[in-house]
Amino acid sequence: MAQVVASRVTRQTMGAIADGAFKVLLAAVYIAGAAPLGRLLGTPAWLMVASGVTLLIGGGIEIRYTRSRSMRTYTQLMIAYDSGWGLTALTGLLMARQGSSAGGEVWMGYQTAAPIVFAALLVAAAPKQMTSGTQRDASD
Repeated sequence: MAQVVASRVTRQTMGAIADGAFKVLLAAVYIAGAAPLGRLLGTPAWLMVASGVTLLIGGGIEIRYTRSRSMRTYTQLMIAYDSGWGLTALTGLLMARQGSSAGGEVWMGYQTAAPIVFAALLVAAAPKQMTSGTQRDASD
């Protein structure tokens, strides 16, 4: 007889899913509004689209791996990603205040590269160790 195992979704798991969903939503905005957002940020539309595509991939992988990777791994990667995001945003803002037109490109460049690095590290991370209470019945 097959056992039904109820999946316990923690607040951390919901946070990881929400983080991935935010990236997917942001990707849709970047792709749909590439031209006007690019003009606003001083970046080419292709960079906005490229950033949207990598955010879509990264966010999708982030959502996909929530059940098979530890929340410790997720937390460490999210802290690193968000710290880099904040520092890059600050750098872009400071560049723009000094009259440089490259501030938007620096910020969007990070948002193009970082989701792929995040996703690659998440995929390469060791799978979550299953406890006997969370393993599925082999007869399923």
